[in-house]
Amino acid sequence: MLTDVQTVTLIIFVIAIGLVVSRVISSVVGAVIGVVALVVSGSISDVTAFGLVDWNVIIILLSIWLIATYFGKTGVPEWLAEKMLEMSKGNLALFVVALGTLAGLVSMLIDNVVIILMFAPVLMQVSRRFKFASFAPILFLGLCANFMGTALLLGDLPPQLLHSVSGIEFSGFLWLDGKPSSFIMLTITYLIVVTTFYFVFKKFFKNRRVNVTREEGAENPIKNPKFAFLVCFMFLATVLLMAFRQFTGLHLGFLAFAGAVTLVLLIEILKGPWNIDVPSFEEILGEISWDAIFFYSSLFCLVGALEHVGIIQIVANWLSPFFKASLLGGVSLLYWVTAPIVGVVEHDAYILAMLYIIRDFAQSTGISAWPFYWGLLFAGTLGSNLTIAGAPALYVALSMAEKEDGRKVPLGEFLRWSAPYVFLSLAICFVVLLAIWVIPAMH
Repeated sequence: MLTDVQTVTLIIFVIAIGLVVSRVISSVVGAVIGVVALVVSGSISDVTAFGLVDWNVIIILLSIWLIATYFGKTGVPEWLAEKMLEMSKGNLALFVVALGTLAGLVSMLIDNVVIILMFAPVLMQVSRRFKFASFAPILFLGLCANFMGTALLLGDLPPQLLHSVSGIEFSGFLWLDGKPSSFIMLTITYLIVVTTFYFVFKKFFKNRRVNVTREEGAENPIKNPKFAFLVCFMFLATVLLMAFRQFTGLHLGFLAFAGAVTLVLLIEILKGPWNIDVPSFEEILGEISWDAIFFYSSLFCLVGALEHVGIIQIVANWLSPFFKASLLGGVSLLYWVTAPIVGVVEHDAYILAMLYIIRDFAQSTGISAWPFYWGLLFAGTLGSNLTIAGAPALYVALSMAEKEDGRKVPLGEFLRWSAPYVFLSLAICFVVLLAIWVIPAMH
């Protein structure tokens, strides 16, 4: 039985997530209302709510967003758009899928929000030029960026949580205990999914091809090569510092913030001598999607409250006996229960709680934890692509697409793209997981 506090917390959470997913009102407002209700009801204190927010992540988001905004002013996104269009020979479906595929591969090393901020301007530039709605391509970009983060240790929080609980190192994501590991399994799944969606986009664009010949007299989109080099260099330097954080001993948020501040200072100092035509720092700040910042912060509070009052632990404990009964049945149950849960719940807190449960029952029973670990991480990552509540990075993609298209996207239209992508990726990855890690262990 749930306590009164747990019951109230769960009711508030369900209502808040319902508002976020349904978008009856602004998703940000719905999430903030949920946080306020948690504090007013006494489920958590205001101090606890503040502490539940991972401010390191918020600073990373703000800092990279700032750098990415300057990146959008360099002309490099437009230049990239031209080059990729030339390579696709005007095939819009091939262009969109190739860019999405690249985004997913890069996300193995770089945060998925950063990927969206880097590549979405490229898609938006092409959508303006050839006059097609940007929502579906940008959402596809977001889905891809959220796909491969678990393939290696650096890309996303879940593999870092796995490292913390199990001690797995970087090489373990390539090959572990004589078997192909996360990188190989997710890559197989990913290539099948993006290939399938190439045919989806061929139908979406009605096999449309465009003339990619550059107009005579057209200006080079990179108007100031020095400015472009400076921003790209600082972007790359910041990402590399974050990738090798363990050697610095500093928090990722500090490294990202240091990179952003350094770039701003260099631009302010050099924009006169280099004749850089760039908006003021205040205008750049105004282009940051502050609603997304509030959304992330509120989501941390909502999910953290569930963990704070013990609801996540209750769910994990309830599932534990089922895992012990049968390896095939246990992994299957974990996988297909996790997928819908993370579709509406930000998945990091859930994954962390379940990792500890898996570790403890594996130690007590002598059963290998790895089929369960991989099942949890794959279902947790791929299933989170269903809604913006499961993967906040999709909120960034959605908000950028809505701003570009000048309209609100209804939930039904969002799910028409996200649900097939999620189901296909989950089904393929499940078969790969069973073939490599579960069925061999049963013998």
